[in-house]
Amino acid sequence: MAERESLNDLESGFVPGRHIIDTYGNGGFRFAGMSHRGSILLLPSGVRAWPVTAPQQIDRNALRPVQAEAAGIELLLVGTGLDIAAIDPALRGWLKDAGVGLDVMQTGAAARTYNILVAENRKVAAALIAVA
Repeated sequence: MAERESLNDLESGFVPGRHIIDTYGNGGFRFAGMSHRGSILLLPSGVRAWPVTAPQQIDRNALRPVQAEAAGIELLLVGTGLDIAAIDPALRGWLKDAGVGLDVMQTGAAARTYNILVAENRKVAAALIAVA
């Protein structure tokens, strides 16, 4: 039964709980014994599909789930793909007003940093754009 629930969660675009990223690349991520094609948001409540495919799409709307869980997040790691991209200063200020720090880096670096901080039981979240 638990296996079927996990499949349903994955199909709906949400897997509850905090999970380490096992691998990334080939257009997706592997975590919790499952794989997902596309970008992901890793939040205190769980992992969800994220429709962002390019850094230019990262805006308030794309980060609303982060704002909704801001009380449980001290730092948001943003993986912008293969290259580091600038984030709008107004968006950075919006997150700061919600009490969330922001660090932007390549997706691979963000995934590795996220894993370390989760292992240290830190209040971290990640918004990761999938890479090929």
